[in-house]
Amino acid sequence: MRRPDTPARLIATFFGAGLLPAAPGTWGSLAALPVGWALHLWAGPAGLLLGIVLATGIGWWATAQVMAATDDPDPSEVVIDEVAGQWIALLPLSLLAPAAVAADAAAIPWVGLVLAFALFRLFDIWKPGPIGMADRMHTPWGLMLDDLLAGVAAAALVAVPLLAGLI
Repeated sequence: MRRPDTPARLIATFFGAGLLPAAPGTWGSLAALPVGWALHLWAGPAGLLLGIVLATGIGWWATAQVMAATDDPDPSEVVIDEVAGQWIALLPLSLLAPAAVAADAAAIPWVGLVLAFALFRLFDIWKPGPIGMADRMHTPWGLMLDDLLAGVAAAALVAVPLLAGLI
């Protein structure tokens, strides 16, 4: 495994998660889960939203730096986009988690986390409609946007069982 050699690469690879062998997007999404939940425990939905905004803004900068240093329009080691998208997929859990989770902030809705992860990865890999259009932009913003949109699609589907009281 190569080491991140610049601050931009450190951020773009989410502290090296994107450099793990095979399926870097999945590793980036997995690495995002405990950090996203920690943001929720720290400051609730506002903490998670702040994380999304920072990951998107700083991630866009880092992605632009990494893309400028290579001819690859979609470097596989760049996973900060997966991090931001995965955190969007977690938002319904932070906003709508059952009262039991709100009363005990350390309680983790495992089913919801697994659902958010699985749906985000599905939309990130499948890339239907506007997600695929963003992916084909081959720009730093397009690289970030496809995962943000995949996160929104996953969040919408995660919210359904939460609102129905199934999670």
